[in-house]
Amino acid sequence: MTVVHTASIADQPRYDCRDAYVETLAQLAEADHRIVGVVNDSVGSSKLNSFRKAFPDRLINVGIAEQDMVGVASGLANGGRIPFVSAASCFLTARALEQIKADVAYSHTNVKLCGMSPGVAYGELGPTHHSVEDIAWLRAIDGIRIIVPADPIETAAALRWAAASEGPVFIRVSRMSVPKVYPEDYEFHLGKAITVREGNDVTVISNGTVLWRALAAAERLAEEGISARVLSMPTVKPLDTDAVVAAARETAGIVTAEEAVSGGGLGGAVAETVVQHHPARVSILGFPEFAPTGSAGYLLDRYGLSPEGIADAARKLVTTSS
Repeated sequence: MTVVHTASIADQPRYDCRDAYVETLAQLAEADHRIVGVVNDSVGSSKLNSFRKAFPDRLINVGIAEQDMVGVASGLANGGRIPFVSAASCFLTARALEQIKADVAYSHTNVKLCGMSPGVAYGELGPTHHSVEDIAWLRAIDGIRIIVPADPIETAAALRWAAASEGPVFIRVSRMSVPKVYPEDYEFHLGKAITVREGNDVTVISNGTVLWRALAAAERLAEEGISARVLSMPTVKPLDTDAVVAAARETAGIVTAEEAVSGGGLGGAVAETVVQHHPARVSILGFPEFAPTGSAGYLLDRYGLSPEGIADAARKLVTTSS
């Protein structure tokens, strides 16, 4: 699947993916009585008030007790329910990592973990509330599929896929406003990259809130005569190895750009794939340290995740290859 954009992605309207999340979850719950929500006193921040009103007996609030939240969800799954756990990703993955490992992944329970407001969405609240480590932590655990949607359309599609799929899934749900990248008829396929822009000089691989910035970077590069391929990689685990190897073979190098740590996340997965299958230059953009307090936009720009920062990393790969 190749997505074609006729106007600059930066000029498109922006959307909160949590709206698509709650709308889709309600549709799924209406169609399937097994679907329930489990939260850690995060009804408001997850925008689940309307879900609670529509399904008052199918939203379980355990309070600020993330380990209990995951344990309760695992019990519900063992009882035949399909629980969607909704909590700030920083608390879900850090506080309940043992339960995610033992109760969900090792036990292979049918739990859907939804990490809300991930990355640096809580900007000014600082590193205690930033969730840039979640992908790296979960990649190390066997048996969890990891999905990082880039827009509301992909968020909804990933949720529908997760509801129909058996077994553990982690889905990042952004609160930072993003433009729509995909057409309304987009369908999510686990482990498949999407070419959102063709190019032969250099490849940018991205996902989540940074994908539209990668596209904007490619627009800037095109004005300079540099053809940048942009691959959307919504599934970090399992990774689309074929798409990564093709990019390594066919372009001067790969830039990875993500709202996560620069070690162990999407960049780490791509680098591991390249090293094992087709060595090539890889520039990994992410957060190399605890980010300071500041707005999410400021933090992304500070660490090179702006359109210009991504474009600059791509330029360097092209220049050093010639």
